Amino acid sequence: METRLKDSETRMKDTETRLKDSENQILALKNKVATKVVFSAKTATQGPIGPFNTATTLVYGAVITNEGNAYNRHTGIFTAPVAGTYYFTFFYHASGGQHWARLFLIKNSEIIVETVDHPSMSDTADNGGNAAFLQLQRGDQVFVRMRANTQVWGSDTTTTFSGFLLI
Repeated sequence: METRLKDSETRMKDTETRLKDSENQILALKNKVATKVVFSAKTATQGPIGPFNTATTLVYGAVITNEGNAYNRHTGIFTAPVAGTYYFTFFYHASGGQHWARLFLIKNSEIIVETVDHPSMSDTADNGGNAAFLQLQRGDQVFVRMRANTQVWGSDTTTTFSGFLLI
């Protein structure tokens, strides 16, 4: 009888432990689902942006949407509020002519992807862009950097930066 009682107590403790673990997993999932992170911004400048003597973070000062307030329109930097997988896109209009257009998507200090348009006198304007899925930790920063001595065209419809947290 005592052995069966001890076995029952052991099984009950195991069940309680599994139940507590399940509750913690459900809470973690609820918190992740409740955290909505999505932003989209465009350049506030109309006309040429650059060229600059040094590499420059491109600031998209006109925010279209910023749920979760993770994008800073003053610095051009997105800061991950929670760990997870995020999707980012960036597009630009190149004014062509004598300047290169070269943009990098940066995670912290690491170049993830880039997009390039070369100067051309016969092809005076192009559009370009790129995108990436990134695994981020809370506090990681993502932004678009323009290479030194390059130029893009600021526009309220073509030079944009967007991202969101996948669920």
